[in-house]
Amino acid sequence: MSRHAFLDQLVRGEFVLLDGAMGTELGQRGAKTPLPLWSAEALRSAPDTVRQIHEDYIRAGADIVTTATFRTTRRTMAKAGLPESEAGRLTTLAVSLARQAQGAAAGREVWVAGALAPLEDCYRPQAAPGEAEAAPEHAEQARRLVEAGVDLLLIETMNTVGEARAAAAAARATGIPFLVSFIGADRVTILSGEPLAEAARAMVPFGPAAILVNCTPPDVVGGCLDTLARSVSTPIGCYPNAGSSDFETEEWQLETRVSPEGFARLAAGWIRSGALVLGGCCGTGPEHIRALRSALPPVLME
Repeated sequence: MSRHAFLDQLVRGEFVLLDGAMGTELGQRGAKTPLPLWSAEALRSAPDTVRQIHEDYIRAGADIVTTATFRTTRRTMAKAGLPESEAGRLTTLAVSLARQAQGAAAGREVWVAGALAPLEDCYRPQAAPGEAEAAPEHAEQARRLVEAGVDLLLIETMNTVGEARAAAAAARATGIPFLVSFIGADRVTILSGEPLAEAARAMVPFGPAAILVNCTPPDVVGGCLDTLARSVSTPIGCYPNAGSSDFETEEWQLETRVSPEGFARLAAGWIRSGALVLGGCCGTGPEHIRALRSALPPVLME
């Protein structure tokens, strides 16, 4: 399986379908996801559930499954009172579970993306480390993911430009393809208040395969895509939440959840805004991805 086939697919104007949420889906299936480990706790206590979620996303039509490594960094292990070695063990386990799930593809090409997330709380940009502080930690985690066998890296839910630059530099140094995704506060700014256009343009010199927005309400993401389309020529995309989450309490608002069918209908607008890479974040599940797959044309039409 070629890592560069993913890039070829984008160049040909073919849509690339990401998977959906891991953390909220684990909660829906009864797995424990307490902070600070969040989804990494499931790697310790419910690894079969993690693998099954990957398999269900693949059966739903995802082209890419993302490893459950959002919180497998050395920094998070220290907060949880766990030995440093757990960062490497859980990262390797997460990649292995995603690789095992590829058997559900029935011969279809599916890539494994290693999640490279903010080192601190993704909803609290004021806690984000500066670029210089973040650089060695992102470099360490990026190397771990590549050594464990991912096909590409997904730098996701970035809430400051500085940390995104540190992660992008780390990803570029590995030599494998990578995507960068920001969390949008509204159609023109990321969560730190920095302009989304400037954030996107700051990523271009690092050579990402695509620039995305994620963990953003579905009614906001279309405006974010319009901003990206005006700002960069790099392929763009999104994987929004199926509703909204409370940035203060960090709780998912289940009553606002968008149905799989509604999510797929909204995606038509995202495509008109130029999205080539699509998927789902918090609150989405395999049925959202199945609905997206059914709604996507195979090739971007001129």
